[in-house]
Amino acid sequence: MTLRIGFDMDGVLADFAGAYRAIEARLFGPDEPAGIAKPEDVSDGEEGERKTPVPARRRQNAVWSEIRHTPDFWQTLAPLDPAAVPRIHELTLRHQWEPFFITQRPATEGSTVQRQTQQWLVAQGFDLPSVLVINGPRGAAAGALALDYHVDDSPTNCVDVRSDSSARPILILEDDDLVGIASARRLGIGTVPTIGAALDILEQASTVREKPGLLLQLAQLVGWK
Repeated sequence: MTLRIGFDMDGVLADFAGAYRAIEARLFGPDEPAGIAKPEDVSDGEEGERKTPVPARRRQNAVWSEIRHTPDFWQTLAPLDPAAVPRIHELTLRHQWEPFFITQRPATEGSTVQRQTQQWLVAQGFDLPSVLVINGPRGAAAGALALDYHVDDSPTNCVDVRSDSSARPILILEDDDLVGIASARRLGIGTVPTIGAALDILEQASTVREKPGLLLQLAQLVGWK
């Protein structure tokens, strides 16, 4: 049976944090960095800004101004795991997955965010990618797409998916974030340390979907309720 799977881009497949830190260091020097303003934080507008102290906000605004004025910035990012996108492509063909690459990236100079993201995925090894650029809750998108699973590095996005769709969220968290893992699993959100581990789980889900007993074991292993 076909699985419909959502993949977040930044922090899951693309190394946005590394590119952000490099711009910040170039603008302000290699001193203690301020917190990263993620693409979804920028999409939140004034609400997101009010949560950030003024000095850090000014610094983040300067970095984001540089990002917005970089032609085709989203095509310049390095992959977090060079093997991940080719593996998604291979698993898509082998198991007849229907993957969707979902992002809240803001616009930059150059091509549209959708086209930049498509070009990046093609360059990494995935032909004909379905890219959705959204500006709203991830759960609503997961519900509209009738996703079975969604992979993300944002706890907020995973809570949205869990609350507003029937998709099972997979949250990427470092192994040593024991509090975050416990909190996620209490909410029925599966956790894994890497995109590679997430793909292991999804591959197993494709294999055992017709075997309820094995699927239950898999759910218990990851942390789904």
